[in-house]
Amino acid sequence: MALTKENKIKIIKDFGLHKKDSGSAEVQIALLTKRITELTEHFKIFKKDHNSRRGLLKLVGQRRKLLKYLKRKDIDKYLEILKRLSLRK
Repeated sequence: MALTKENKIKIIKDFGLHKKDSGSAEVQIALLTKRITELTEHFKIFKKDHNSRRGLLKLVGQRRKLLKYLKRKDIDKYLEILKRLSLRK
C-alpha cells in the first residue's frame, strides 16, 4: 500500500534537481501522484473505505496546490511535469 523506500528513491532520482533533492515541488508532485494512483487501485477493491477516501481527497488537494504554485513560478517546469506524469489529457 505505502510507497517503499526503493520506489521513493527512484522517483526522487527521476524528478529531483540533484541527488538528494526531496523537497522540490516536482518531486513532491511525483510522490503524491504515485500515492494517489495506488489509492485509486485500492478503491477498486474496497469501495466502502470512506476513511481512506478522505485521505485521498486531501492528497489530491495538496497536489493541486503544488501544481498551482509551480505554474505560477515556472510554467515550463509545470508543463513538463504534466507531460511526464500524464496528468492533464
